[in-house]
Amino acid sequence: MKNQRLQSLALAVATVVAFSGCNGLGKLVKNADKITYKVTPDPLQMHGDSVGLSISGTYPAKIFPKKATVTVTPYIKYAGGEKALKPVVLVGEKSEAKGQKISNAKGGSFNYTSDKVAYMPEMKVATLELRCTGAVKSKTKDLPAKKVADGTVITPLLVKSDEKPILAKDNFTKTIPHSVSGSIYFVINQSQVRGTELKSDEIKAFREFISNGVEKNWAFKPMNISAYASPDGELALNSHLAEDRAKETVKSMMDWAKDKKASKDKKDKSINFTPGTAKEFYNTVTTAEDWDGFKKAMEASSLKDKDLILRVLTMYPDGPTRQKEIKNLAKTWVEVADKILPRLRRSVLTLNADENSRTDAQIAATFKTAADSLSVEELIYGATLTNDLNTKLAMYQKAETKFAGDWRCANNVGYIYILQNKLNDAEAEFKKADGLSANNPIVKNNLGICARWKGDRKAAMDLYKSATAAGTEPTYNMGIIEIQNGNYAAAVSDFGSNNTFNMALATLLNGNNEGCMSTIDNSTTKDDAISFYLKAVASARQGKADGVTNNLRTAIQKDASFKAMAKDDAEFIKFRDNADFKGMVN
Repeated sequence: MKNQRLQSLALAVATVVAFSGCNGLGKLVKNADKITYKVTPDPLQMHGDSVGLSISGTYPAKIFPKKATVTVTPYIKYAGGEKALKPVVLVGEKSEAKGQKISNAKGGSFNYTSDKVAYMPEMKVATLELRCTGAVKSKTKDLPAKKVADGTVITPLLVKSDEKPILAKDNFTKTIPHSVSGSIYFVINQSQVRGTELKSDEIKAFREFISNGVEKNWAFKPMNISAYASPDGELALNSHLAEDRAKETVKSMMDWAKDKKASKDKKDKSINFTPGTAKEFYNTVTTAEDWDGFKKAMEASSLKDKDLILRVLTMYPDGPTRQKEIKNLAKTWVEVADKILPRLRRSVLTLNADENSRTDAQIAATFKTAADSLSVEELIYGATLTNDLNTKLAMYQKAETKFAGDWRCANNVGYIYILQNKLNDAEAEFKKADGLSANNPIVKNNLGICARWKGDRKAAMDLYKSATAAGTEPTYNMGIIEIQNGNYAAAVSDFGSNNTFNMALATLLNGNNEGCMSTIDNSTTKDDAISFYLKAVASARQGKADGVTNNLRTAIQKDASFKAMAKDDAEFIKFRDNADFKGMVN
C-alpha cells in the first residue's frame, strides 16, 4: 500500500516536471536571476511634480519560452504603500499575443518608458521593484520580484519662494522748483519805469510770488532781466535805450525790496527779501532791435497781409532800411503802431526759486505727531526711511486712508504683507490696487506672486507675462515657476544675472554643477546653511566625496535639520557607506 502511494507521488511529480518542461515557464523562473535590467534615472528623480523612468532589460538565450507572454510591471514601493506603473508585455517568438518579441534561441532585449506618475512625499524614500508574470495559455508563473532602482531625488523642491514683489515709487523731491515771469512796458524812446506798470497784474503776481516764497523760506536764484527796444528806432539809440531800461528795471525792483523790508502797511505786509536789495542779484541781457519779437507779434496779429509784410521786411537785411519800413508800416496800420510795437518796448523779469521739502527727520517726526499733515508723496517716501516693516506698514496704511484713490498706497500695503507672509491680506490689497489702476504691470506682478503661493502656477505665469513692462522682477518670478515645472533651461534664462540661491539651483538642475558652485559663491546668501547643502549636492553629482562631507558638515553645523534631510536624500545614495558621511548623518 505504501509503495503504491510512493509510486503515485512520483508519477505526479514527473507529470509536473514534464509539463513545466513543456511550457518553459519553470526554466524561465529558474533563470530569472540571469535577466539584467538598467533603470534610467537611478535613483529615480522628481521633475515637474512627477516621476518618470525608462527601463531596458535583456534576456539571455534559451530561457524565454517560445509561446509565453510575460507581463512586467514596475512598482514604486515606499513606507505604507506602493504605486504600480503601466506594465510592458513581452512575448515569445511563437506567441500570438501583442508585445515586444524576445527570441528563445538568441535571447533579446526590451525597452520601456513609463507614464509620468504624480510625486507623493512618501516616494522620497522608495525602491523600484519589477514584478513579472509569465503565462502560456491558461498556465501562469510569477518570477521572483526584483529591486532595480532606488528613489527619489527631489532636489527641485529646494526652490525658494523668493519672488520679487514691486513697490510703487514715490514722486517726492527734496526741492520743488517754482518760477514766475512778468513784463514792464515802456513809452517809446523812454526808459523810466512808470508807476502804472508797477501796479499791473503781471508785476503784482510777480511780487506775490516773492512774498509767498519769502514766507515759505524758498531759496531764490538770481533774477534774470531781459530788456528790449522795438525795431523801429535807430540802432545806436536803441542800444542805449535797452541798457537804460534794464538798469531802471533793476533799480525799481531793488527799491521795492528795500521798501517792503521796512513796510508798515497792514494791507501790504513787510517781507525780508534781502537778496533783492543787492545789485549782484540781477542778471541783465539787452536786445537793441527786437526783430524776432516783432515777427512773432506780427504772426500772432490779425493783420490780413501779415505774411506779405514779413516777406517784404525780410528782404531788407540792413537795420536802417528795415527800421524805416517798419515806421512806414506803423503809419499805415494802426494795429502795428498801437498794439505790436508798444509790446516790444519792454523788460522781461524771470525769477526761479526752490522750495525745500521737509527733511527726512522732519517727515519721521511729523508722522508721529501730525501724520495727517503729510502729503501722499511724503508718506510713501517716508516709509523708505526705515527698515522696520511695522513702521513702513503704518505709513502706507495712513497714506491709503487719506488718499484712497491712489493705487500706490494699497499696492505698498500689500507689498509689506507679502514680506510678512500674510498672503490673504496681501492679495486683498493688490486687488484693491488693481481696481484703481487696471492693467498696471506692477500690480499684475504682485498678484502673480499671490497666485503662485496659492498653487495656481498657470494663473501666476499669465500675470507675470502681462507685467514684464514693470521691470525684471516678473521675469525672475517666472523662473521659480519654471523650476517647479521642470523647465530648468528656461529658469536659468529667466533668472538672468541674478546670483541667487534659485539661480544656483536651476543651474545645477540644468546640468552645470560648476556653475551652481560659482553662483552660490557670488550670492548674498553664500553663508546660509541651505547654500552649503546645495554645494554638497553638486559635489555628489560630481562624485567628489570631500566636497560632499565638507559642505554637508558646514550645513549641519549651521542648521541641524539638514542632518535628517541628508540621511534620506537620494542625492547621497552613493556616499551612504562613506565613513565620514555616516558619521555626520547617524
